[in-house]
Amino acid sequence: MIEFVVIGACTLAAGAQAPPNGQHPWQHGAHPAGAPPSGAPQNAAAPAAPQPSSAYSTVPIKKTGAGEQFFIVASLDLQKQQLLLKYPTEVTLLVKATDQTKFVDDSGNPMKLSDFRAGDTVWVTSAKGSDGVTALKVRKGQMTVADLHRYYLDYAEIK
Repeated sequence: MIEFVVIGACTLAAGAQAPPNGQHPWQHGAHPAGAPPSGAPQNAAAPAAPQPSSAYSTVPIKKTGAGEQFFIVASLDLQKQQLLLKYPTEVTLLVKATDQTKFVDDSGNPMKLSDFRAGDTVWVTSAKGSDGVTALKVRKGQMTVADLHRYYLDYAEIK
């Protein structure tokens, strides 16, 4: 039986050894004078991996009845009026704040963008426009276990 170990995008058979020079044939510089592997065009660039237009289009949108999504504040840029938000899945989303963005705490009391810190948990209502995502409302608040199951897990809360 052969066992395989996946490391990044490479798969190695158990017991396989690297060449003595430490370079595998697929690594840069492993071919004489930097020549590409046989059969590859001489001036071919590696095909670019398709990139999503934004995290907004790659993460399943799971909103509350009020249209809110849960995030963790990753960082703030007060000069640019931007929040870098992180979904519980670790995908990030850059969101702009405007003069119309409403900031509130759990109790509905007004807040300012400068009141937020990295690590705060927030519920955000946003709109996607041609110039990116704009926050309409940012509510500081925690996610309950019931919310976690409702919006991110595929099974009911175990009680």
